[in-house]
Amino acid sequence: MSAATTRSRTPDRLCAEAVDLARSAAEEAAAPGVVGEHAGLSSEGDRVVTHFFECKELGYRGWRWAVTVARASRAKFVTLDEVVLLPGPDALLAPEWVPWSERLRPGDMGPGDLLPTDAEDLRLEPGYSGEDEPAPNAPVSEEMAELVEAEDAEVTAGAPSNLPMAPSRGSITSVAEELGMRRARVLSRYGLHVAADRWEESYGAKTPMAQAAPASCVTCGFLSPIGGSLGQAFGVCANEFSPADGRVVSLTYGCGGHSEAAVMPKPPRPAPPVIDETRVDPFPLRPSPDSGSVSVGADGDSAELGHS
Repeated sequence: MSAATTRSRTPDRLCAEAVDLARSAAEEAAAPGVVGEHAGLSSEGDRVVTHFFECKELGYRGWRWAVTVARASRAKFVTLDEVVLLPGPDALLAPEWVPWSERLRPGDMGPGDLLPTDAEDLRLEPGYSGEDEPAPNAPVSEEMAELVEAEDAEVTAGAPSNLPMAPSRGSITSVAEELGMRRARVLSRYGLHVAADRWEESYGAKTPMAQAAPASCVTCGFLSPIGGSLGQAFGVCANEFSPADGRVVSLTYGCGGHSEAAVMPKPPRPAPPVIDETRVDPFPLRPSPDSGSVSVGADGDSAELGHS
């Protein structure tokens, strides 16, 4: 270890004794009464010492006023370098900053909030690609679509209750399962209407979220369509940040997580009214004789009142 390194770790005597100078500098920079007791010192180098004072200001628990003093070579006077408020080893610190895109969680969006969607969002793709490939929500994958060949429907013997739960693709049983014919009972039209009314009330056009939305779900890329007659008025929301994620929503519903919320045009504002304050419009104090309110041949008494 060199002699210079040893000298830098040993506090300078005159700088270490300049506690009053450091305290007065801290009190001048801080508010009155927030500079506490002397909490030690630290050698920053040759003839450079930092004094620490407790901070009594509310909200800064564990913080310290750091006052750095220095002395020039062969000089007998200590000068002030800087005053700063620094956190101590047990200081109360704010949590680490996290970008909003990582801080946002499902359910954080409220009425009137907008969530811009990135142009390269992996959850969205163009509505048309020009390629002959199955849709993302197709029942078969692209690999399966290349392997599947047209086959005649297979007739499987036995009652439906004795058939396996996953019938082979292309069989009459699989077609019947897709059409809902394997169930003993299906939803009636009344049941459909009751469900539609319930969904419309929860996630419909009259909700506060939909009233403050920039557009409706019918134009949103996160809307997954459903089949059947309900698909004409409802769909499933697939936006994880939307309050309706995984819910059946009305096509007239909307929220700030619309896929095109960042590019939605704003409605034009009407032009302010123009008032010409430089022009004077003359108004007569008495009506004209031929205006119709007073006859031309009226007497003096009736003329004063304007009517007979």
